[in-house]
Order: sequence, then structure tokens, then C-alpha cells
Amino acid sequence: MVYAFLIHTLRAPQAQDMGLCRVLYSCVFGAENSPDDPRPHGAERDRLLRKEQILAVARQVESMCRLQQQASGRTPMDLQPQSSDEPVPLHEAPVGAFRLAAGDPFQEVRTVVWLGVLSLGFALVLDAHENLLLAEGTLRLLVRLLLDHLRLLTPSANLLLRADRIEGILARFLPHGQLLFLNDQFVQGLEKEFSAAWPR
Repeated sequence: MVYAFLIHTLRAPQAQDMGLCRVLYSCVFGAENSPDDPRPHGAERDRLLRKEQILAVARQVESMCRLQQQASGRTPMDLQPQSSDEPVPLHEAPVGAFRLAAGDPFQEVRTVVWLGVLSLGFALVLDAHENLLLAEGTLRLLVRLLLDHLRLLTPSANLLLRADRIEGILARFLPHGQLLFLNDQFVQGLEKEFSAAWPR
């Protein structure tokens, strides 16, 4: 099962001190259980804990993406399309996975699959036993849909105003955090359904 999905900013590898990593959108599908914690569990405390956990994942993804870009010698500008109408080459975007140990920052062992597209990072936080190939395929599909339907890389894109559309895509292609085996025809049918519900 997918524990969380997040979209965050990525700084260029050369930008050492130009702002911090910011989480632009996150959706948590499961709840962390901490039976050994004697403190009372309030909704506000749980919300702050989830926010800290998601930010820790975003920072680690940003670090991994920067490291991969530096090692390959490619910059995000190498992947930038020549015009705003040209699609972003997702097959060339940096992608990876890493494991989070129990207690850092989640109670259980988690696996993170991530994809970096220009200035945006996308990540799925998974249970440790999940199928990584299926998770990567699902993440690439989600990113393509988000870029196509929400025009996330245009200067005027505002994720905060489009959260309902992001949730619509997640509800169809990642329902309740479940990874789905999807064939092309089924994906096209879901895309048509989403396009009818949310015209561009």
C-alpha cells in the first residue's frame, strides 16, 4: 500500500543557499500507529507529525535527486523542452528509490520511489514490501497526468488552487493508496472519465 504521495520543490544542484525544499502538495493514505508513545494523541499533534514526516521525505528526495544529477553531469536545463507546448521527456527524468529505516521518520520501515521533473519532485512513500516496478510505473503515470492536465510547469501554475484536480487524479489512479495493475485501454478510459469530470 502507498502511505503517502507528495509534490515538492527541487533546487538546482548549483543553488546551495537559495531557499529551502517546500512541500507543495501531500496526500496521506494511512495513519501511523505509535502504541509505545504515552502522550495523548490530538488531531493537531498528529497533523504536525505527518507534516514533519512528509517534509523529511521531501528533503531526502531532493538530496537524492541532486546527487544523481551531479553524478550524471546533467542539469535540469538539459531536460527542459524547447517550447512550452513540447512534452517533458519523463523517461529521461531522474528517478530512484530508497529505504527509510524504522523510526526515521516513520514508525515502520518504508520505501520511497521518487521522480524529479525540472523544478518539481514527486514521491510515493510505500510499505516496505511493495512492488517497486509497479510503484515506479504508477508514479510516472501520475506525473504525466498531473503535467498534462494541470500544466504544473507553466509559470502561472498554482498547485494550491488545483488540489481538487490532483485529488481527482489520485482517486482514479491510486484509489485509497492502492497500487493498480493498469493496461493502456483502462488508463485511457480513466483519463477520458477524468477529462469529462474536469475539463481543462
